[in-house]
Amino acid sequence: MIFGSISYLNLLPFQIFLKRYITHSATKMAFNYKKAVPSKINKNLRLRKIHAGFISSVESHRYNCTDLGIIANRAVYSVFVIKGEDKIDNESATSNKLASLLGLKGEVIIGDKALKYYLDGGEGIDLATEWYKKTTLPTVFARLCYNSHEKLIKEITKKFLKQPIKIPQYILKKEAIKREITPKQLLWYLSFIEYKLDYKSKKSLKFFLKQLRNHM
Repeated sequence: MIFGSISYLNLLPFQIFLKRYITHSATKMAFNYKKAVPSKINKNLRLRKIHAGFISSVESHRYNCTDLGIIANRAVYSVFVIKGEDKIDNESATSNKLASLLGLKGEVIIGDKALKYYLDGGEGIDLATEWYKKTTLPTVFARLCYNSHEKLIKEITKKFLKQPIKIPQYILKKEAIKREITPKQLLWYLSFIEYKLDYKSKKSLKFFLKQLRNHM
């Protein structure tokens, strides 16, 4: 199976879990793991170059999906619209659409570069905050979807959502250095990320997709 994962910090807990899962399961020899930005993962799943992956929520209605995603309630600190000419982020799909739907003008930036921008003192409009102001609902940025290997994907989802999130210190320090932030900042950021699509998250995603259809 070929699995696609978004290469941003917000999926670090899942990436750690999946590495352990693969190592200790019978699927190890038949499991390939690819990281990429959201727009690339979207394309790879559509072309069936991968069998499952975290794709932009705006594309998730096309596939079978799990209740595992990337969700933020009130604020996310890694998805902004900043001052400047209107410009999309080529790595994104959901955030570009969300900014347009909210009528925000400026440049969309997402992912680790957006988090670093904020931590370095940059200012911008947090899209999760703006969506919450409009709807009082969380923002679903991505969702784990698949085109095959349903049983395995559901098993992985169930096990990840049942276990507490733990990041070993050596990984925490390594990932913080890679992104030029501190371990404390890394953990602070992850405290705003949720992974379980509950009733409110599903309601929010359904409303978001409906609003997009009406906006087109």
